[in-house]
Amino acid sequence: MSTVVLGTNRASGQTITEQFHAFDANNPHVYRALERMAARRLAAGATRVSLKDLFEDLRRQLPEGVAGLNNNYTALYARKLIAAHPHWAAVFELRRRRAA
Repeated sequence: MSTVVLGTNRASGQTITEQFHAFDANNPHVYRALERMAARRLAAGATRVSLKDLFEDLRRQLPEGVAGLNNNYTALYARKLIAAHPHWAAVFELRRRRAA
């Protein structure tokens, strides 16, 4: 009987967090684009920003798309943005994490 770790991808054996860190390291332009997009929305007067909306906008803006841009990474990108910009903490709604 195999043990399943919550949040682990069976094919890769990696947690979502591990997959995110690998993706982020290989695609630093994604974080920079999300950061610019969030900053623009806030400068335009937004009081809340949805990372899901930013993901969809990013997918539309990049003609070749971003292979591997997984919706599972939205919360991790929100946390990364807040870590870099603590004054944005109230802008993103975060929930308690259930998986690593």
